[in-house]
Amino acid sequence: MTWETVIGLETHVELATKTKIFCSCTTAFGGDPNTHCCPVCTGMPGTLPVLNRKVLEFAVKAGLALNCSITRYSKFDRKNYFYPDLPKAYQISQLYLPIARDGAVPVHTGAGDKTIRIHELHMEEDAGKLVHDPWIDQTRADYNRCGVPLIEIVTEPDFRTADEVIAYLEKLKETLQYLGVSDCKMQEGSLRCDVNLSVRPMGSEEFGTRTEMKNLNSFKAIARAIDYEAKRQIELIEEGKRVVQETRRWDENKDATYAMRSKENAQDYRYFPEPDIPPIELSEEYLDGLRSAQPELGEAKRARYQADYGLPEYDSQMITSDRALAAFFEALVELGAAPKQGANWIMGEVLGALSARGIEPKDMKLTAPTLARLIALVGEGKLNRNTAVKVFEAIFDTDGDVDAYVKEHGLEQVNDDGLVREVCARVLDANPQSVADYRGGKEKAFGFLVGQVMRELKGKANPQTVNTVLRELLTR
Repeated sequence: MTWETVIGLETHVELATKTKIFCSCTTAFGGDPNTHCCPVCTGMPGTLPVLNRKVLEFAVKAGLALNCSITRYSKFDRKNYFYPDLPKAYQISQLYLPIARDGAVPVHTGAGDKTIRIHELHMEEDAGKLVHDPWIDQTRADYNRCGVPLIEIVTEPDFRTADEVIAYLEKLKETLQYLGVSDCKMQEGSLRCDVNLSVRPMGSEEFGTRTEMKNLNSFKAIARAIDYEAKRQIELIEEGKRVVQETRRWDENKDATYAMRSKENAQDYRYFPEPDIPPIELSEEYLDGLRSAQPELGEAKRARYQADYGLPEYDSQMITSDRALAAFFEALVELGAAPKQGANWIMGEVLGALSARGIEPKDMKLTAPTLARLIALVGEGKLNRNTAVKVFEAIFDTDGDVDAYVKEHGLEQVNDDGLVREVCARVLDANPQSVADYRGGKEKAFGFLVGQVMRELKGKANPQTVNTVLRELLTR
């Protein structure tokens, strides 16, 4: 029998506000336990929540970018349950009137294009975090994360493969980062995804029994968990057993999922309208203002770079993979760098330096004017490419003065044809065997001779000039 996997996602996204959703505590990541909280976010009796206006703005921006219908009249609700990391025993969320509904996200995979439907997008507060110390066999609660603003994006069960899930999440991450509503750092919990998965015979219209997988903190883990859980369910059914509806946790070390808790009987959260927060009414003027302020997203940038700058699809994809990187590229072009030259430097030297240092584009000290000047010196023939790369490596961490560094280290390219010719002749006289090898058809010998000339001139010669002069002398 051929089986089909059916997947739906619930993605929690921490919003990039400076303060929490209902109080003025900081949302900064880290900090000593229980130092980023107050009576409001820890749910002390007598406190009242006040909605952070920026949270609403970010949620609406995300809803618009995901092609959702924005709810003009929405409310918050209380989701009641007890867990040690939720001190007030309820979470303020949105059940009945979420801020956005009925969205659509087009994705592309190797198998073709597909549209993933968004069921809803709602605002809510995050819970705290339990930290278990095995040394003393105690679990302690850190409430710093209580009240950090979230949007939860719930899809319809439209996914059939892990590739579709990853394509959607990559598109979602890129969109939210370009909007500036979240940094989407999975390693810090800013983007968390729960995977609901079931299997059914191919062609069947009925859904199978689903499980929900948690603790998925990377795209790689999500793909592996999907593959594992689909195989596990298929094996159970083919053995005549039944799939239990439950929440399962992904174990990165064992490369497997295991049961956390049963969901055979859905928990009654006893939702009711949040009495302390008034309804939210959005005017058409408010929505029009946010629509007009939406930035150009990655997909539109890629199309523009290919159309306006003639960049290949691969180059456009690489440069727009990060909002800060795209902004850096556009600044280079505005400063006069040829688009393809700017793209080459970004994809080669810039990304290489960032990777080696383990930092993100937004955190690098190198500025566009500095790199634009370096590119200009190469274009003017004052630096050859190899020397320019050395200058780049020297100034990357400090955004140093390119011209001052070149002058201080005497790196300006030698454009004296007479000097180049003199050195070429000297190298040929000193390497008769290599001259004979070249004239005998061994092209590698020419590369050796070029290297010797560049060595004599301390790498400052124009390689094109050296090549031209050497070949001229060798044909005499």
